[in-house]
Amino acid sequence: MRRALLALTVSTAALGAVLPAQAAPKTSVTIGMAVEPAGLDPTVAAPVAIGQVTWQNVFEGLTTVDKAGKVQPQLATSWEISPDGKTYTFKLAQGVTFHNGVAFDSSVAKFAIDRARGADSVNPQKRYFAAIESVETTDPATLVLKLSRPAGSLLYWLGWPASVMVEPKTAADNKTTPVGTGPFKFVSWAKGSKVELAKNPDYWNKNAPVKLETASFRFIADAQAQAAALKAGDVDAFPEFGAPELIASFEGDKKLATVIGNTELKVVAGMNNSRKPFSDKRVRQALMMAVDRATVVDGAWSGFGTPIGSHYTPNDRGYKDLTGVHPYDAEKAKALLSEAGFPNGFSFTMKAPQMAYAQRSSQILQAMFAEIGVTMTIETTEFPAKWVADVLKAADYDMTIVAHAEPMDIDIFARDPYYFHYKNEAFNAVLAKVEATSDPAEQDKLYGEAQAMLAEDVPALFLFVMPKLGVWDAKLKGLWENEPIPSNVLSEVHWQE
Repeated sequence: MRRALLALTVSTAALGAVLPAQAAPKTSVTIGMAVEPAGLDPTVAAPVAIGQVTWQNVFEGLTTVDKAGKVQPQLATSWEISPDGKTYTFKLAQGVTFHNGVAFDSSVAKFAIDRARGADSVNPQKRYFAAIESVETTDPATLVLKLSRPAGSLLYWLGWPASVMVEPKTAADNKTTPVGTGPFKFVSWAKGSKVELAKNPDYWNKNAPVKLETASFRFIADAQAQAAALKAGDVDAFPEFGAPELIASFEGDKKLATVIGNTELKVVAGMNNSRKPFSDKRVRQALMMAVDRATVVDGAWSGFGTPIGSHYTPNDRGYKDLTGVHPYDAEKAKALLSEAGFPNGFSFTMKAPQMAYAQRSSQILQAMFAEIGVTMTIETTEFPAKWVADVLKAADYDMTIVAHAEPMDIDIFARDPYYFHYKNEAFNAVLAKVEATSDPAEQDKLYGEAQAMLAEDVPALFLFVMPKLGVWDAKLKGLWENEPIPSNVLSEVHWQE
């Protein structure tokens, strides 16, 4: 018996010597991005690339928006709203420290909110803090916001990248060396190349264990280079791959997964509603009926995309499919143009940014408008500088085309001034009612009414939602499939064992 046991032990040892060792799961990831952010502080600039690096990785907010687009507690663990909707009392998480060791408490939260709403604020979403009349700190764990009027979307807005909590002593330097409370700490930024992050060993939220030790964001603008980097394994993921026409090149590659999701990128051809003939609703409706959205999606984005009939996406709460309000019908479009006084059509100029989706969409629209006797000249307009100066600020344009990236931004049609120059008091009143209630069901109903008004009035040609074309290593798990808010959240990302 002793000899048998000895033989078994020797055999087992020998067997162990020839078996390959089990490889430990990777703990690093390299994420590819087409656009390098100009800075890393989402509270001082609007470009979405900033939040795609730092939101939920380095910085956190009182609330957050999850992958389903729902508001969740974060640095505020709970809250109470007064019956009149004008007082919000937040209970804050305890034991939270910033990456520099400074404690997070109500005084820090007050600083961050006052900085965002103050007279000198350069916060890109400053208007979202406009209803806040005062910020009070009852005790270190309690924050009270007193409002001048109800703001039914406040909890959602507080979850945005522009609303993250910043530490007073380091706030001014966050653009280049961000310091937050998140699961990753900033390590370095090699301009033109990459940003590197490392796991925060002192992360406060023990219910959200982070498996990655390091993460890098690499910036690769050229689509062919993006594809090559993925195939070579130089990057592990491109959550927003920029060339739909190259997606087919990944077919059959078992090492890579292609994941098609939704975004908030609403491609719309905005019209100057204050300029003739676009000031006539019938003309705008006729142009909408001249557009076959499915053909636009096929030609502009290789068939990837979701047609929309209003300034709203399927990600958004209370979404309605309104593509049937003014469906494609060239003959009806001609008749409506004639009724509006343009039996022989008219001519105008499209100011189109240089981005591929805008150029391709413009060329398709040009051909469709020609079918109803309307001549459109395409003028390529450099984005962002020239477009911001001419279109957004000066409203010196007939029609333009751009992808609006902000979630739930249907309110842009109520802003005065804004580049559409759309004026509809009934629409404005509906959006005011949204903010006057905190009842989600009532808000969804009102959002539906607002969508229907835009679909009928056509202040812009509502075309399609750009998809989230994700391509990443098949063993990489935890990246968001959809994008209810522009982001690359890494807290749940891990490698399959």
